Amino acid sequence: MAPNTLVLGAGIVGSAAVWDLIRRGHTVSVADTEPALADDVAASLGASPVQLDVSDARQLANLLDGFEAVVSAVPYRFGVEVAGAAIRTGTHYADFGGNPTVVARQQELNDAAVEAGVLVVPDCGLAPGLANTMAEHLIATTPGLVRSVQIRVGALPPEPIGTLGYQLAFSPAGLINEYAEPCEIVEDGSYRTVDPLTRFETVEWEGHGPLEAFSTAGGTSTMCRDYEGRVDRLEYKTLRFPGHGRIFAAMRDMGLFDETGDPSPRSVLLSALDRTLPRGDDDLVLVRVWVETDEIVRVMEIEDVHDGRFSALARTTAFPATALIDLVVRGDIAKRGVHTMQRAIAGNALIEALQPVDITVSERRS
Repeated sequence: MAPNTLVLGAGIVGSAAVWDLIRRGHTVSVADTEPALADDVAASLGASPVQLDVSDARQLANLLDGFEAVVSAVPYRFGVEVAGAAIRTGTHYADFGGNPTVVARQQELNDAAVEAGVLVVPDCGLAPGLANTMAEHLIATTPGLVRSVQIRVGALPPEPIGTLGYQLAFSPAGLINEYAEPCEIVEDGSYRTVDPLTRFETVEWEGHGPLEAFSTAGGTSTMCRDYEGRVDRLEYKTLRFPGHGRIFAAMRDMGLFDETGDPSPRSVLLSALDRTLPRGDDDLVLVRVWVETDEIVRVMEIEDVHDGRFSALARTTAFPATALIDLVVRGDIAKRGVHTMQRAIAGNALIEALQPVDITVSERRS
């Protein structure tokens, strides 16, 4: 019998999740607060549409009951409530995370998830998610003592666009959140946080560089806490075209990220970004993860592009989660409780599960 899976959110990432789950043989329902959006996605992909206000706890619980799994593509502020409802209804759960505070609250549900016999996986997208699982795989399979773990990820237009060299790949609110929150790192073996939009470096990437990389929030998932005292250095940085990060750093320094006042400077900035930045054109996702020992450096990379149906960011965000959920409901992953993606699935299993959708990981060492 086909697994019965629910996708919450019929936006860019949610629709990609629907498509891949159906491709994997699931019977899929897609829920959204906007019935027309759910109807359009369902009709175009072969799913069943549902109207849902995810903030309505009773409606959410009634809907989840009867589904084997749910992939949540709604904003992370709903993550604790939706994960809790999934546990109460015995439904496996995955979301795209990105907010350490929310993930920490979800982890408090671990005992309940174990008792319910379900797997709850926050931080299950690109970064956090796929990139962290690649890093975990390198750590686990590299001989010798790993001293440094480095993750660099960017969702970019193929060529710089405008002064910012950027197009909107997701909501401007999510972008500014990454640029405003503290960034977790391990340095000299100790956990600490650093300011976002700092620690700039130049990154060479054949065919696309030079690029810049700088600290942003959320990309390390739980790895800095997990590896404190076990590695000397662990850090995540976002890739952009040169100049982008320092422009946003100037905006922050001028107070444009401030959320106080009516209207707040941040709300004005978000409105301006939403109104003026291009979106919807072809895009490019670059991922570079490497670990260093005293003897070798091992590097894994992804270079993904718009496939004619879905953007590179939608593909590399949605498909890791759908691959994991498929393995869970088919019994190939027996782990239960609350685990971020790099703890829920082995890197080689995830990489193999992504091959049918042409997300390929290359590896080299020096």
